[in-house]
Amino acid sequence: MGDITQSNYPSTAYALSLVAGILIIVSGSVTSFLAFTWAPFRGGMMGGGMMGFGPMWIFGGLTVFGLISGVIVLAGAILLKSRPKECNTWGVLILVFSILSFFGMGGFFVGAIIGIIGGAMALSWRPQQ
Repeated sequence: MGDITQSNYPSTAYALSLVAGILIIVSGSVTSFLAFTWAPFRGGMMGGGMMGFGPMWIFGGLTVFGLISGVIVLAGAILLKSRPKECNTWGVLILVFSILSFFGMGGFFVGAIIGIIGGAMALSWRPQQ
């Protein structure tokens, strides 16, 4: 009677979190590509000269962190659908890493906002009786 079936899961939170994870991964990929191949005035991360070398590595590290955040948000969304009884755990995971993804451009910023909404919805979801 109170069993959670495959049709009884936080579908809106799942959909929003899934889109957010994908957007965060895409923006992280784009910014990582730019950071590591097209660093202006540098000829790439391994280009000549020392001017600006440190800031580019920091930027590159932040974009990689954004990619990792996107993967975690995406995994949280998938687990939200497959294991809805643990929606509070996945909601917190989605919410925290959506906020942290702002450091890596956060899915063109829209992805992070959608992820925050999806995580909050997952936290507020209760199964139907």
